[in-house]
Amino acid sequence: MKNNQLSQEQSLQVFSNMISNKVHRGFTLEERNDELLFAVLSKGGKAVDHGLNFIIFCLTLGLWSFAWLYLTVEASKPKKVLVAIDEDGFPFEERCLVA
Repeated sequence: MKNNQLSQEQSLQVFSNMISNKVHRGFTLEERNDELLFAVLSKGGKAVDHGLNFIIFCLTLGLWSFAWLYLTVEASKPKKVLVAIDEDGFPFEERCLVA
C-alpha cells in the first residue's frame, strides 16, 4: 500500500508556499505557527465608490441597486483566512468569520 502522506519538510514547504501566495494576493499575515503548521491571514475590505455606483444606478434605472447593495455589504467586509496543514500532512484553507 502506497503512503500518500507528505514528509515534515514537504509539509513545511507547501505551508510556506501557501502563505507566500496569499501575501502576494494582498493578505497580511497576522499569526503564524511553524510547530502546528497554521497561519491566520487577513485582508481589508474594498472601498466602495458610492458616487460612481449612483451614476450607474441612474443609468440602469435602478437595476444596479442589487450589485451596489452587494458591494456595500459583502465586498467591503474584511476577510480572514486560516491556512494550515492537517494531521495527514495535506494543506487546507478555511475562511474565518469576522464580526
